[in-house]
Amino acid sequence: MTSEHLSKRLAKVADYVPQGARLADIGSDHAYLASYLVAAGRVEAAVCGEVAEGPYQSSLATVQARGLADCIQVRLADGLAAIQASDRISCIVIAGMGGSLIVDILAAGLAQGKLDQGPRLVLQPNVGEAELRRWLEANHYQITAEYILEENQKIYEIIVADYSESVPSLSEEALVFGPFTKASNPEVFHKKLYRRLKHAKGINQSLRQSTNQEKQASFKHYQELIEEQIRIMEEEIKDD
Repeated sequence: MTSEHLSKRLAKVADYVPQGARLADIGSDHAYLASYLVAAGRVEAAVCGEVAEGPYQSSLATVQARGLADCIQVRLADGLAAIQASDRISCIVIAGMGGSLIVDILAAGLAQGKLDQGPRLVLQPNVGEAELRRWLEANHYQITAEYILEENQKIYEIIVADYSESVPSLSEEALVFGPFTKASNPEVFHKKLYRRLKHAKGINQSLRQSTNQEKQASFKHYQELIEEQIRIMEEEIKDD
């Protein structure tokens, strides 16, 4: 398997997996990434974790069809429970999920001791990037690289984090936008920024127009958060 077989998104994720790593790909999307990295000699070994039977069978079929079963283990497990101590995992990829789900997976794995060796985390949240960055900062993971790209009219953000005893605090703007995302691809960054601003303003307008007083009261905190996000995004646009 060559890089041409990977989506643009997964090819960029692959760029952040260190040479010679022992990889765990959680929710592996047919084991394409692990198969490419092993076949290219980029990683020593890999574990592909799947939480459902269907994806598990698909990943297993990919690995077997490419003759990579000696180097790639496919396991049916929930999140980081797919990792065993004997795997000596040095890099974990979790791509194509919501940020809150990635946080849940990492938090459960942390409690299980799956992050004790401080593996590199290469994460690609579809939404909820700020929540994920907050978790990383609070749990000794420093963001060391980011990349934003567009593929098939969808915009994806990749967040790379490495374990550190001391993690610098991020500003609210950096939590929302990422400390390195804008510089990685300014054109795509601004396209997503304008989309997010339009979406947030639409939500805020709907909340303001609600005639249900009880609903207004229950969503007051949420509306305040939305308005703060709008302020941050408008400031970002103004500064350009």
